[in-house]
Amino acid sequence: MILKTFDNEPSLMTGFLNEIRDKNIQSDRMRFRRNIERIGEIMAYEVSKCLHYEESQTETSLGIKKTHELQDKVVICSILRAGLSLHQGVMNYFDMSDSGFISANRVNTDKGVKVELAYKSLPIIDGKTLLLVDPMLATGISMLESIKELHKICKPEKLHILAVVAAPEGVEYLGQHLDDDVTLWVATMDEGLNEKKYIVPGLGDAGDLAYGPKI
Repeated sequence: MILKTFDNEPSLMTGFLNEIRDKNIQSDRMRFRRNIERIGEIMAYEVSKCLHYEESQTETSLGIKKTHELQDKVVICSILRAGLSLHQGVMNYFDMSDSGFISANRVNTDKGVKVELAYKSLPIIDGKTLLLVDPMLATGISMLESIKELHKICKPEKLHILAVVAAPEGVEYLGQHLDDDVTLWVATMDEGLNEKKYIVPGLGDAGDLAYGPKI
């Protein structure tokens, strides 16, 4: 697995990350969602540099300009519900892409953390470039189970995973189980997981912050 991170040097993304973490700012749901969306836009732009392009030309009113056109057929798939804002940000840039959705619920049991996949709605993914997005990568179990579920029914040409906040444990777990050609994009890497398997310092429950607490 190839790992690419964004927190090696400060940028505009740093401010967006600060705001989604700040307990006094993140309570503004609209602002929280928009900041996740902005982060998704920046990540989408960086991912686009790794895709395939062919030479083309564009006719202007004054002449011809040689340029390039994207050749990859992109599918964006998010893990509900926390992934929706990140999905929107990525789709703002890959605006001709198809979309898919997976529901993955993390359940704490006596034997550890279990992931339940309750729902999926997917387009044709075979032979396409799949961007699988989820804002929080904690243990990596939900992500890996989602990928396994996808591989049962489709074979993407290339897989990119996009996460806003990740724990080293989750990154290591995915690295042990995924193929070498899978790329993991992480906006910021945190210290690790606590005893409840939450990312520390993290930001809290991204789904609740974006869309309200669950019953």
